Amino acid sequence: MKYSIIIPTLNEAKLLPNLLLPLSEESLKEKYDYEIILSDGGSVDGTVEVARNCVDKIVTSKEKENIAKGRNKGAAVAEGEILIFINGDVEVDPENLFENIEKKFLNSNYAGMTCSVNIHENIRILSDKIFMAFYNTYFHFLNIIGVGMGRGECQIVWKKYFDELGGYNENLAAGEDFDFFRRLRRKGKILFTHKVIVTESPRRFRKYGHFKVFLTWTLNGLFVLLKNKSLSKDWEEVR
Repeated sequence: MKYSIIIPTLNEAKLLPNLLLPLSEESLKEKYDYEIILSDGGSVDGTVEVARNCVDKIVTSKEKENIAKGRNKGAAVAEGEILIFINGDVEVDPENLFENIEKKFLNSNYAGMTCSVNIHENIRILSDKIFMAFYNTYFHFLNIIGVGMGRGECQIVWKKYFDELGGYNENLAAGEDFDFFRRLRRKGKILFTHKVIVTESPRRFRKYGHFKVFLTWTLNGLFVLLKNKSLSKDWEEVR
C-alpha cells in the first residue's frame, strides 16, 4: 500500500464527516492506493460511530490520551509507505492533496511534507486572513532556514523515517508537531507547499484570540527546542 491517512480524534463527531466523506470515495482510494485509519483518544460524543463506515481501521483508547499518542497508535497499524497525518477538524481536497504529493514529494529526496493551513472559508473573517497569512509565511520560513516545521493539521512523512525517529514524543502535551518535524529535518529537507491548503475550525482562535494562541505556540516551541518539554501541561480540548 502506498499511503496511510491517520486521523487522531477526540470528540470530533460534529466536524469529522467533512473530512471523511470526500476521503472515503472508493474511486479515489483505488486511484491513489490508500487506507484511512481513525485513532480515537477516548471520545464520548459518538466520534467512532460517525467514522465507522468511512474508515478502514479504528484504534481506540478507553482513557483520554494526548494527540502524540493517538498519532503513534495509528501509525503502528499503518501499512502505507507514506504516512499522512491529518487532524479531525480539518477539510482538504483529496485530489489536490494526492496530486501534489505524487508530483512533488513521492519521487523526491524530501523527508517530509506539509502545507498551508487556513480557516474554513464560510466562517473566515479578516483577522483570520491576516494571521493565517502570517503563520503560513513564518512556518514556511522556518523550513527554508532548516529548522523543520509543520503544523499537525497536515504532516506527511515516509514511514521508514517515522519508525527510525520513534514517532511523536508522547511526553509532550503541546508542540509535538514541531518537535517531530524538527527531528525529521535531520533525515532530509521538508517540503512546504502553498498549493495544498487544509482548512480548520477557528474554535481555539475564537475562544482565546489569535495573539494568545500564537504566544502559546511560540512558548511551547521554545520549551521544546531548549528543554525538550512543553510549557503546557495539558492541551485544552476546545469544542
